Amino acid sequence: MLNNDAMAQLQGLKQEIEAQKEQAEATVKGTQNRYGFAVVDDGREIFIPPDEMLKVLPGDRVGICIRPAPNRDRKAKGKAKEGRTVAEIERLVESPLDRFVGKIVTKGKAVFVEPDLHNLSRWLFIPPHARNGAKAGDLVECAVLRHPIKDGKPSAKVLQLLGNEQTPGIENRYCATRVGIPWEWSDKEAKILTDYAASRSPLDEQDRVDLTHLSFVSIDSARTVDIDDALYAEVTSSGWTLYVAIADPTAYLDGNDEVEKALLARGTSVYFHGDVIPMLPEGISRDLCALSEDTIRPALVCKMLVTDDGRVAEYEFMKASVRSRAKLTYAAVDRYVTGHNDELIAWSNPLEALVQAYRALRRYREEHELVMEDRQEYRWHLNENKQIETIDKGEKLASQHLVEECMIATNRSAASLLTSANATGPFVIHSGFRKDRLDEAREFLSRYQPELVDVKLETLEGYRQVLTTLSQPHPQPLRGMVNRLLTRAAFSIQSREHMGMGLPAYTNATSPLRKYLDFMAHRQIKAVLEKSTADKVAGGMLSKTSEMIARSREASQAAERWLTHNYLEKLKGDGKLHFSGVVCHITSAGFTVRLDETGLEGVVDLRQDPEKFSFDKWTASLTSTTRRFQLNQAVHVNYGGVAAGGDHVVVFTLDEHSGLKPPKEGSEG
Repeated sequence: MLNNDAMAQLQGLKQEIEAQKEQAEATVKGTQNRYGFAVVDDGREIFIPPDEMLKVLPGDRVGICIRPAPNRDRKAKGKAKEGRTVAEIERLVESPLDRFVGKIVTKGKAVFVEPDLHNLSRWLFIPPHARNGAKAGDLVECAVLRHPIKDGKPSAKVLQLLGNEQTPGIENRYCATRVGIPWEWSDKEAKILTDYAASRSPLDEQDRVDLTHLSFVSIDSARTVDIDDALYAEVTSSGWTLYVAIADPTAYLDGNDEVEKALLARGTSVYFHGDVIPMLPEGISRDLCALSEDTIRPALVCKMLVTDDGRVAEYEFMKASVRSRAKLTYAAVDRYVTGHNDELIAWSNPLEALVQAYRALRRYREEHELVMEDRQEYRWHLNENKQIETIDKGEKLASQHLVEECMIATNRSAASLLTSANATGPFVIHSGFRKDRLDEAREFLSRYQPELVDVKLETLEGYRQVLTTLSQPHPQPLRGMVNRLLTRAAFSIQSREHMGMGLPAYTNATSPLRKYLDFMAHRQIKAVLEKSTADKVAGGMLSKTSEMIARSREASQAAERWLTHNYLEKLKGDGKLHFSGVVCHITSAGFTVRLDETGLEGVVDLRQDPEKFSFDKWTASLTSTTRRFQLNQAVHVNYGGVAAGGDHVVVFTLDEHSGLKPPKEGSEG
């Protein structure tokens, strides 16, 4: 038996241990290993031992007890280090993990799903009643059936089979489902929208201007059916009158809360190679709203007076009725514009006026604003299995430039209208140089363009002057080197400059069948026309739309990487492993290479290279004892598969002669 002194000592030790404990709520952060971390609200990251990590899933909100790590936790790999604290999981507050995708795997007779989730490497058991016919190798969408908080034994259920790696188009569907984008409209959802749209009669509205006598034409790809714009121009004594008619889905859908939820949940149409997920049901975008050939449709029309020098001197928006006289293809119009074919001679008068107006608009932008340089384009040709068969180089067509200039003129006019009406957006803004990088930007200019050091980078004119100068020919790729100092474009409820285009204000209003932002812009423009307050856009709507656009971009880029991997594997099977390309992006870890023949991209990771490379941000270069690489440099690479756990990111290895420095004078060999 313990005497009183021993009992007192034990009691004191117990009180000391209790005093060292701390209760808190935290978010679970997983790793590729069995252990994890609990991120407390004050920013601390507390080590979660493997046994405790079995009770939770990444992203879980949990109640934890923070205590000093016992000696036994400090010995093996993956254990808490000396002096560290550890987290004990006490309770589950919230688990945000709902749906996820993964691959079915088996072990004996047991069936599991290997989740495609960042920092979750464990398999989840699928009981027999929850397998939905899934078998080994199937790609599936699942949901958590049983959380592991009680005993560390989670399970999942299969919601839907997506296919397997041989299913045509699986890359697109899988990547869309992974980011939570519905692959198609359900019959129930589509019916709500189409029934509501069918109850509207916008062509009967008294305030619509009849423009059906004007010879509008659409210019688009041959396969496009949801045509959302049509053009008409005529010559005037001082330039041209340009009409841009935009499809008017708000005429059918505005004013319904269910419509609002459905469109906000999608945000945009998603374009994959071989597939499209439309923002609107086809019964609306194609059958009711599209500016189809020889069909009277409601439209929002921007009428602009373009001067001889390419300025938009006046503009006017109106609700109208239009009738497109023809659907012309980009290829056919390009042949007409470049003088290589007269097959569109019947449309020579309206087309000629459009071409003249386009050239004036383009010339004015090049002289007074900022125009992005055209990148080399590549066209993928898919086979019946929706895999890349061939890739051709191409150039942006003159007809595409024509449509683009008309759309930009319309968008900037819409932004001007909304700005003058003090509308709550939507605006597309670009702030130019990052505020936290202004000193670095000035240092960059002092090294390469010292005459620009005193230019006010925060102003529209200053930014345009700098970017125009950096785009001029130079031994260094200055325009590409400065990209790391620039902000990204964003959505805003307040009118501000779009530095990237050199404009005082900008918005998107020309694709309302495909983009929710443009749909919102139409509602605001109509509010201005009706002389009511244009306050139908809120910051939360723009944030959600931006989030959905980011998800869509993530899905389409992931699918492209997957198809790229498949294609390069096919070339590898044919014995083609060596490629030439250029460095198109560079960091301290390595660089991205864009292949010359196909435009496909992959990474070269120099962190594992035997030589140590140093990164110079002022020259955008990586240098070792024997080699040097910089932006836009030509290199030769070998295909090396994909990065482990890298979501189909292609890895290239360097040809042994790539990047070698020239030998110094007098050196041997």
